[in-house]
Amino acid sequence: MDIDKLSTLEILELINKEDSLISTAVQKAISEIKKVVKFTVTALKNGNRIIYIGAGTSGRLGILDASEIPPTFSAPREWFTGVITKGAEAVFKSIESAEDIPKDAERDLNAVGMKKGDVLIGIASSSTTPYVIAGLKYANQIDCHTVFLVCNPNPVESENFDVVISVDLGPEIITGSTRMKAGTATKLILNMISTTTMIKMGKVYGNLMVDLQVWNEKLRDRGTRIIEKLTNLNYIEAGKVLKESGGSVKTALIMVNKSCSKLEAEELIDKFDGNLRQIIGDI
Repeated sequence: MDIDKLSTLEILELINKEDSLISTAVQKAISEIKKVVKFTVTALKNGNRIIYIGAGTSGRLGILDASEIPPTFSAPREWFTGVITKGAEAVFKSIESAEDIPKDAERDLNAVGMKKGDVLIGIASSSTTPYVIAGLKYANQIDCHTVFLVCNPNPVESENFDVVISVDLGPEIITGSTRMKAGTATKLILNMISTTTMIKMGKVYGNLMVDLQVWNEKLRDRGTRIIEKLTNLNYIEAGKVLKESGGSVKTALIMVNKSCSKLEAEELIDKFDGNLRQIIGDI
């Protein structure tokens, strides 16, 4: 209550102290997060999608996570989608009243093509956002898996959804400012869900992003170094095989390991659903 009387250093130390509680709170929700990953992996393997829905900060964080998946893992853009009430305008400009219009949720989810078998992850720190709750209820009606991510130990709505991830963070350092601890916790959990899903989808070998596709010089260098690290090739040789593979690190690694052509490597990728570990084993 006296934060406005503290020195700059004391304010920063107090915020940092509160932030240090977030990881422990998220850890307590791992069993629920695990259930979500089971849904997301199954959905993608069945040709379905993961959709985030939220308002304000929650919606922006969903859009941020969804937008980072394609460039990070060379994943199809449709795998993850973020929906925010009032659309693109709300990403850059706060439209606080929009979250109180539940009927917009069905319209927005239909606009992105949500269908049976998709996974809808509703994000609402308080657990009371009408727009998000309406979206989840609509998803239930069309037989989607529903996940409610909240930063409230006693969520208002919890009985009708497949998984409720409830993180107890205590009061915010500035009362009601859920862009702080709640926002950070939400970002951590979305990272956990999407990253683990991509690992399970074969997008990672060891801890390396082997599904990397070369689009610029930075990625060309990174891809070359990954090949160099996982083979007996030097940097120049690795760069050459990366070029021969059409800029696909995964294809190049198979070409080297299996002494095969680009076409044969691509056939192996299709046969084993892109799982490099199953194709080349341990290195």
